[in-house]
Amino acid sequence: TTISFSLKQSGFTTLVVYDVLGREVATLVNNQMNVGSYNIVFNANDIPSGIYFYQIKSGDYVNTKKMMLLK
Repeated sequence: TTISFSLKQSGFTTLVVYDVLGREVATLVNNQMNVGSYNIVFNANDIPSGIYFYQIKSGDYVNTKKMMLLK
Protein backbone atom coordinates (compact mmCIF):
# COMPACT_ATOMS: atom_id res chain seq x y z
CA THR A 1 0.00 0.00 0.00
CA THR A 2 1.30 3.47 -0.86
CA ILE A 3 0.36 6.52 1.21
CA SER A 4 0.80 9.84 -0.60
CA PHE A 5 0.99 13.25 1.06
CA SER A 6 2.37 16.74 0.53
CA LEU A 7 4.03 19.08 2.99
CA LYS A 8 3.63 22.84 2.60
CA GLN A 9 6.35 23.63 5.14
CA SER A 10 9.44 21.85 6.41
CA GLY A 11 9.35 20.32 9.86
CA PHE A 12 9.61 17.23 12.00
CA THR A 13 7.09 14.80 10.52
CA THR A 14 5.50 11.58 11.74
CA LEU A 15 3.27 9.16 9.85
CA VAL A 16 1.78 6.49 12.10
CA VAL A 17 -0.75 3.72 11.34
CA TYR A 18 -3.29 2.75 14.03
CA ASP A 19 -5.88 -0.03 14.29
CA VAL A 20 -9.54 0.68 15.14
CA LEU A 21 -8.77 0.39 18.86
CA GLY A 22 -6.15 3.14 18.63
CA ARG A 23 -3.14 0.83 19.00
CA GLU A 24 -0.09 1.82 17.00
CA VAL A 25 0.52 -0.69 14.19
CA ALA A 26 3.47 0.93 12.39
CA THR A 27 5.53 4.13 12.31
CA LEU A 28 6.32 4.88 8.68
CA VAL A 29 7.94 8.32 9.05
CA ASN A 30 9.64 9.84 12.08
CA ASN A 31 12.12 12.48 10.93
CA GLN A 32 12.72 15.98 9.58
CA MET A 33 11.20 16.44 6.10
CA ASN A 34 11.29 19.26 3.58
CA VAL A 35 8.49 20.84 1.56
CA GLY A 36 7.26 18.56 -1.22
CA SER A 37 5.22 15.53 -2.19
CA TYR A 38 5.97 12.08 -0.83
CA ASN A 39 4.90 8.49 -1.47
CA ILE A 40 5.50 6.16 1.47
CA VAL A 41 5.18 2.39 1.04
CA PHE A 42 3.35 0.58 3.85
CA ASN A 43 4.09 -3.16 3.89
CA ALA A 44 1.00 -4.66 5.52
CA ASN A 45 1.94 -8.34 5.10
CA ASP A 46 2.09 -8.94 8.87
CA ILE A 47 -1.29 -7.43 9.81
CA PRO A 48 -4.80 -8.76 9.15
CA SER A 49 -7.41 -7.23 6.85
CA GLY A 50 -9.53 -4.53 8.44
CA ILE A 51 -10.01 -0.82 8.99
CA TYR A 52 -6.95 1.24 9.91
CA PHE A 53 -6.21 4.92 10.40
CA TYR A 54 -3.05 6.80 9.50
CA GLN A 55 -2.10 10.12 11.01
CA ILE A 56 0.35 12.65 9.60
CA LYS A 57 1.79 15.28 11.95
CA SER A 58 4.16 17.99 10.74
CA GLY A 59 4.61 21.13 12.80
CA ASP A 60 1.10 22.48 13.53
CA TYR A 61 -0.47 20.34 10.78
CA VAL A 62 -2.30 17.15 11.79
CA ASN A 63 -4.40 15.00 9.46
CA THR A 64 -5.96 11.59 10.09
CA LYS A 65 -7.43 9.39 7.35
CA LYS A 66 -9.10 6.01 7.26
CA MET A 67 -8.03 3.12 5.06
CA MET A 68 -9.40 -0.35 4.47
CA LEU A 69 -6.90 -3.18 4.12
CA LEU A 70 -8.10 -6.16 2.09
CA LYS A 71 -6.01 -9.26 1.53
